[in-house]
Amino acid sequence: MDIRRRPPKSPHNNTNNIPPSASPKASDALPLPLYLTNGIFFTLFFSVAYFLLHRWRDKIRNSIPLHVLTLSELAAIISLIASFIYLLGFFGIDFVQSFISKSESEDEQEQSSFITCSPVVLPKSVAMMDLPKDDEELVNRVVSGEIPSYSLESKLGDCFKAAKIRREAVQRIMGTSIEGLPLEGFDYDSILGQCCEMPVGYVQIPVGIAGPLLLNGIEYSVPMATTEGCLVASTNRGCKAIYVSGGATCVLLKDGMTRAPVVRFSTAKRAAELKVFLEDPLNFDALSVIFNKSSRFARLQGIKCAIAGKNLYIRFSCSTGDAMGMNMVSKGVQNVLDFLQTDFPDMDVIGISGNFCSDKKPAAVNWIEGRGKSVVCEAIITGDVVTKVLKTTVNSLVELNMLKNLTGSAIAGALGGFNAHAANIVSAIFIATGQDPAQNIESSHCITMMEAVNDGQNLHVSVTMPSIEVGTVGGGTQLASQSACLNLLGVKGANKESPGSNSRLLATIVAGSVLAGELSLMSAISAGQLVKSHMKYNRSSRDITKIGS
Repeated sequence: MDIRRRPPKSPHNNTNNIPPSASPKASDALPLPLYLTNGIFFTLFFSVAYFLLHRWRDKIRNSIPLHVLTLSELAAIISLIASFIYLLGFFGIDFVQSFISKSESEDEQEQSSFITCSPVVLPKSVAMMDLPKDDEELVNRVVSGEIPSYSLESKLGDCFKAAKIRREAVQRIMGTSIEGLPLEGFDYDSILGQCCEMPVGYVQIPVGIAGPLLLNGIEYSVPMATTEGCLVASTNRGCKAIYVSGGATCVLLKDGMTRAPVVRFSTAKRAAELKVFLEDPLNFDALSVIFNKSSRFARLQGIKCAIAGKNLYIRFSCSTGDAMGMNMVSKGVQNVLDFLQTDFPDMDVIGISGNFCSDKKPAAVNWIEGRGKSVVCEAIITGDVVTKVLKTTVNSLVELNMLKNLTGSAIAGALGGFNAHAANIVSAIFIATGQDPAQNIESSHCITMMEAVNDGQNLHVSVTMPSIEVGTVGGGTQLASQSACLNLLGVKGANKESPGSNSRLLATIVAGSVLAGELSLMSAISAGQLVKSHMKYNRSSRDITKIGS
């Protein structure tokens, strides 16, 4: 993209010294000056209108039909119509003329001081501190506020160049350097209008592989994006323990994304009437038809309501195919609200989300009712694997789980946090596969259970996760790196044969990985290895003073 100023035309370029002709005006087409033409038609309009009113008044008094016209009356009517057309269509001609002149002057000014684009690719080796003249000018205009930073992509038509200009402008405004933040090597077109606004670079997060995870008879290599040492290694050890013990079994219990608008009535009685209407099974089919029109994948599953005074919170739950589904369910909810407005015209929609959903917040409703995918995953780890691979004992793990994950979390008043570190694994997989990292909050709701079985010889371990919110289409899943990680798991994109099966499989893989991570960390704590392993693998041995110099 070649960005260059269009030089202003110099009067010296006119070799014949002929003054530039004035721009044509709209009034040039009139036979008389504009003010005379306007005056003539003004006078004509009011004169013939006055004449006709007097003539029609006389006809009414003398009982003469109004449609009987004399030649003078006919001429007056034609003159009235002609003057009316002029006044309607042409009286504002000088306003239009002034507006056009103003627009032309602004266009000329913009063309003389802004940019034109031509399809020339910039070399990747251009250094930020050694900007071309045109780029330097653009940076200065962004710094001064003349060009809004957010509009660079639309003005330049080149997303990489927009990020480059914005990056330099930010450094100059803040007076600090972001040299360590990579700029090149990223497809900025892929995030435009979709993932991130006003980019200045991208953050590098290493991706490790844990596995193979043997889940429901199939092996998976699990990508985990994290900056925490020991996390991938620990999860990998858990995967090994599960694998040599015969694998884990995972079951999907429920699949339904939720959205809960809040509406208000003048009285609590009216709110209760709508609650009864919505929860009546006889009305569900009609509401489903309205809701399902929003998408070919959205299917309404249920509606639950809660009242607070005259305010009603309506929790819709629906299946969303392979998408995580927040936008899909929101569109369906809007359709239903519009439909309800007919029978409940006094309903005031306060917000499409009233936090009874509940999204990106720890909430008991998600822990109890579920949101997204509700999954339970279990495995039986043999005693010799617990001893040789996990370096602990079955009884020690059972006791630690009861006192730490169950009792300790209860004392802390935990909400959905009856586990060792489920959020660690969930976050790492979410980032690697392009999920919404903020939904780690409810997706990490997990209760870890451990029990000695087979006369205390083996360990039964399970994780129950009621609200894993994942998708394999939309959002960050379409980016190249994240798409590659999804492809590694065999869940990339939408499943055409069985819509929704890819996202459901991803949820079970997340739960299976959490099971592995819980098993390994609990074993490390039980064996007293946690601090030792973190000191060995989670601390850099590089001399920071030498790096700084």
